[in-house]
Amino acid sequence: MLIESLQNEKIKRLTRLLSKNQERKKAGVFIVEGLQENRRALEFGNQAEEFYICESIFAGKLPEAKIYFVSEKLYEKMAYRGTTEGIIGIYKLEQKNLKDFNPEKDAAVIILESVEKPGNLGAILRSCEAFGINALIVTDPKTDFYNPNVIRSSVGCLFGMNIFQASNTETLEFLQRKNFNIFTTFMSENAQNIQKLNLKGRSAILFGTEHSGLSDFWKDKGQNMVIPMAGTIDSLNLSNAAAIACYEILRQRLET
Repeated sequence: MLIESLQNEKIKRLTRLLSKNQERKKAGVFIVEGLQENRRALEFGNQAEEFYICESIFAGKLPEAKIYFVSEKLYEKMAYRGTTEGIIGIYKLEQKNLKDFNPEKDAAVIILESVEKPGNLGAILRSCEAFGINALIVTDPKTDFYNPNVIRSSVGCLFGMNIFQASNTETLEFLQRKNFNIFTTFMSENAQNIQKLNLKGRSAILFGTEHSGLSDFWKDKGQNMVIPMAGTIDSLNLSNAAAIACYEILRQRLET
């Protein structure tokens, strides 16, 4: 059976889930759009409930789950990104708990305090995966991990990452209990060049919100670091700064 109408009850539900974070939380699911993203979600063991597929666009192997076929016109109307590869999946949401994370002795963690922009969160996830960061912790989050923009900008990288949300207090207690070296990113004259800091042991680098940086909660909680720059500006986009930090961690660990 081919579904062609937005008035179909299944499509109405899917549309609500696509557009409203609260609907996804209430249902205990997340939505994945795109071929590569769905492949990664399945590869890392996420449990699919059902798929909506447009056969005239979709070019992959049909997944093993309940499938509803939709017309191309309908798919273009409901998909977040138009004609992207003809597949939308609904998956069961399983939140990870920071208490269950057992870091390796040289684990590297990136911590984002109250990150607001889904695109930034997704881009940082992509950098974390690319440079071998062991976990990403978001404290007091203001955006949904499974926002379509997060999934899109991370290219599905979040599905294979250790990603947690916790309060500032819970995160600090975890870092202290696990003997992490904490590095903060306040703008100050006493900040040390990131290239001169030892990031080879258990290391956690903290970044604050896009508009105001880290809150006072994290003052004097660790060594303050800075990324050296040669231009006239004094700050970088959050995702760029995090990417540089992730690379520096990898660079140091590759040193002989």
